[in-house]
Amino acid sequence: MPITFPNPSRSYDASIRAVRFWGYDSAMEASFFVSFAALQSIEPRMTSDETSILTAFDDHRDRICDTAARVYARGHKGSYNIDRSDF
Repeated sequence: MPITFPNPSRSYDASIRAVRFWGYDSAMEASFFVSFAALQSIEPRMTSDETSILTAFDDHRDRICDTAARVYARGHKGSYNIDRSDF
């Protein structure tokens, strides 16, 4: 079964400048972190405030989840970082 992203929850972690979200492979949960730089590469008008960052994530969620699935397929681990180079 491929990884899915049915949980719409996401949060911004200012300490690492990334949006965290979760994917599920059967009963296994995996954490994903999409960096500020990665979001800015797909939404250049995004500003650095939390609302703008989360809006950019929401506006591009399908693309981000597709990218997350490709990153996940490279090898299974507990958490995954998605950077600008992944897009």
